[in-house]
Amino acid sequence: MIAINRQRLLDRFLQYVRFDTTADANSSNYPSSAGQLELGKLLVQQLKAMSITDAHQDQHGLVWGTVPSTVAGPAPTILLNSHLDTSPETTGKNVSPLVISSYNGEEITLGTSGLSLNTLNSPALLKLIGKTLITTDGTTLLGGDDKAGVAIIMELAQTLIENPHLPHGPVRLLFTCDEEIGQGTKHVSLDKVQAVAGYTLDGGGSGSLDVETFSADQATVLFRGKNIHPSIAKGCMINTIRAVGHFIDHMPKHILAPEVTDGRQGFMHPYVLQGGVAESKLLILLRDFDTQRLTEFAKLLEDLAHETELLWPGLKVKVDITQQYRNMGDGLRRFPLVADLAEQAFAQLNRPCQREIIRGGTDGALLTALGLPTPNLSSGQYNIHSPLEFACLDEMLEAVEHLVVLLDLWQQHGRS
Repeated sequence: MIAINRQRLLDRFLQYVRFDTTADANSSNYPSSAGQLELGKLLVQQLKAMSITDAHQDQHGLVWGTVPSTVAGPAPTILLNSHLDTSPETTGKNVSPLVISSYNGEEITLGTSGLSLNTLNSPALLKLIGKTLITTDGTTLLGGDDKAGVAIIMELAQTLIENPHLPHGPVRLLFTCDEEIGQGTKHVSLDKVQAVAGYTLDGGGSGSLDVETFSADQATVLFRGKNIHPSIAKGCMINTIRAVGHFIDHMPKHILAPEVTDGRQGFMHPYVLQGGVAESKLLILLRDFDTQRLTEFAKLLEDLAHETELLWPGLKVKVDITQQYRNMGDGLRRFPLVADLAEQAFAQLNRPCQREIIRGGTDGALLTALGLPTPNLSSGQYNIHSPLEFACLDEMLEAVEHLVVLLDLWQQHGRS
């Protein structure tokens, strides 16, 4: 196995996480934050410095490039993808990463924030003793989701270029924007990708191979009532705030709620509420591994909307459903080779591999739905979207090594 430049990989990651690339669901721009464009420009510069001649940032802020094939004759083109944005759930501004070399198993104090990492709030630490960890200072997220993936792909690209004896076909690089708000592949064309398969580098601890995601819809429930001065409201006012309270209270909360589900169980999750007396809007996430269940969830909300209208004569409640993404397992089952080769690469490295399901989504689900089978690979991320987020440098390095072997297996398959 070729030696990966550990310090360069760390330096890349530390540089990338300092860009504020927080996605903004309320923005009408694409990408939704300027920092994504700034980080993308840097990546293009770095790719060109590696001699990747087709590196560019398109009009939508997506970054593209190709590592040329090193084998004679045709070979499959493989896409590698990570996203530039970070979650809006915790601020990504002024990230100040802390590097812990050779973690000793003790509690990690996160700056002066009053927060800490320990084996109670982060049990994964038990398996990371002796590893190098990168944490937050407790005031922001880290951005390992998905700048760990970005750093892994960038280091892989430079490793392949510096070692032309490593056999591989064309490697297509794509860094997307606004994945965290469901817009990662909004401007991706498979005609431009021109690959037979893809892999997102957006997973958790080492050895994970994500082959299923939730199927996902969003429900927007609009309540329209009637406002009037409360002193003369009798028989006239229709208060949508009260109606929303009834609606939420009668949604399943002992089942089908994220607080009480895990594994393959789906849920309905009210997560944004806006409004006043005259009008209110409620956003609800619908999630299940069985896509057909989403139709059942929508019907339940429609029935509840009708019931709520009957309690407040004159109230209007409208439920609109927006499709977000679909279980990538539905597509991957039609192309088993894509996950099988990833698993074989782990075996060739004598590393364990666990096929996993994700109670969420990735660009891989959207790419798979477009017709490009794209499972998700581990990138050493932990506690994502949180000020307790951290990444493991050793596992990031292992991810680069895994990709080197995986690309070799693909070119072997193309010649067979």
